[in-house]
Amino acid sequence: MFISIDGIDGAGKTTQISMLCEVLQSEGRQIARFRDPGTTKLGEAVRDILLHREEIPLDRTTEMLLYMACRAQLVSEQIQPALATGCTVVCDRYLLANVVYQGSTGELSPDVIWGVGKVATKGFFPDKTIVLDLDPEVAFQRIQRGHDRLEKRGLDYFQLVRRGFLEQSKVLGDRCRVIDASQSVDRIHRDIMEFIRG
Repeated sequence: MFISIDGIDGAGKTTQISMLCEVLQSEGRQIARFRDPGTTKLGEAVRDILLHREEIPLDRTTEMLLYMACRAQLVSEQIQPALATGCTVVCDRYLLANVVYQGSTGELSPDVIWGVGKVATKGFFPDKTIVLDLDPEVAFQRIQRGHDRLEKRGLDYFQLVRRGFLEQSKVLGDRCRVIDASQSVDRIHRDIMEFIRG
């Protein structure tokens, strides 16, 4: 099984991914946990450019393609082999995030990004995608570290991101569940497990 968890920063992805992996491992599953962008040498190097190297200007199309390059390497080097050996793959973000952050915010077409994504992923799409939905104002209050390049775009940008997640999650149909991330940590976890086991 291939699972991705997404949502705006501050919605609790890291906590919920850790809880999910712990439960699945306790059930005897072999878990392969990844982050997108990241995980591979290429992914981590480009992630640094995307999120932290603000002295390097990035056109929105360039930004989208860099995310795609990271994902293509992640699929080829990690996700595809893990699935082939029977691992349950749990990924912190995936293609949906790319569609939303670079498409739903107004500069690029979500449909075009979905199309590029099909090439980059070789058709490896999550069986289950969870979107943790939270008001950006609440999410920003939760972020204790300094803001990265995307987070510095501000609340108006992240209102568009939130709306994009709610709209684009519908493209995935029954493979996607939007979960209210304003609930307690345990309630969110129960909702995730119910969806994964459903």
